[in-house]
Amino acid sequence: MRNAASEQLDQMSALEIVTLMNQEDQKVAQAVEQVLPEIAQAVELIAEALEKGRRLFYVGAGTSGRLGVLDAAECPPTFGTDPAQVRGIIAGGSKALTVAVEGAEDSLTLGPDDVREAGVQAGDVVVGIAASGRTPYVIGALAEAKIRQAVTISLACNPGSEINQGVDVCINLAVGPEVVTGSTRLKAGTATKMVLNMLTTASMVRVGKVYGNWMVNVQATNNKLRERAKQIVMQVTGIEYPEAETLIAEATGDVKLAIVMQLTGLPRAAAEERLQCAGQKVRQAIEHDQEEKSQS
Repeated sequence: MRNAASEQLDQMSALEIVTLMNQEDQKVAQAVEQVLPEIAQAVELIAEALEKGRRLFYVGAGTSGRLGVLDAAECPPTFGTDPAQVRGIIAGGSKALTVAVEGAEDSLTLGPDDVREAGVQAGDVVVGIAASGRTPYVIGALAEAKIRQAVTISLACNPGSEINQGVDVCINLAVGPEVVTGSTRLKAGTATKMVLNMLTTASMVRVGKVYGNWMVNVQATNNKLRERAKQIVMQVTGIEYPEAETLIAEATGDVKLAIVMQLTGLPRAAAEERLQCAGQKVRQAIEHDQEEKSQS
């Protein structure tokens, strides 16, 4: 559809253009708000799958595919997930991340091929992303995922989208026409990124990758993240920097373990066992220790 507010876009000043874009972008959060129940339903399915050791796959073409790959790539450093646990699959393969691969999104067979190659299994979750809601590549991928008894979720920016057919959860974002007609990298892309943020973040919170609002499963793979890990331990436990540095070293960089060791007084081996029994959830591990002390 054509956006009436931007019909004279090429005659606007730079300030007028960015003002209009900003006004249109404000509609994105409202569109996402309308589908929060569906997003929450998808989160519950994803969290349940991850708890069982299953995987999450994003499948898309063009901008949609790139956003899926981006969200998947950010999970290991943020939440300490195995790179294979959350994966992005894009039509045309890795080359399509930087160069448009013409025709890949129009193939009904490439999607199923990529799903098979990725080894999608029963109980995994496959999220098909298509701003238009009718991308053949995504339709084919979701169909193959259903054959393989995976949980299927569709994410589109058009109501009544073709990719919705037969899936477990439909997320349809009514963002309205773009400032540049048909350029779904704009509002549709922003809305998609917002939803993907919610799907992974809320799911990781549900499975215990977060304590309070601290990302306690952060992987300290560079200086910035190593310092962040120490700051998290300091603020959660109330200890000073030198003690946090020693504790993190004793826990070999494991923030969750360091926190449990400090707050329970348990040595490393016992704290590891406590975390294991608590399903790697810090709060449960700490509360279990407090319950034991109160009973004794």
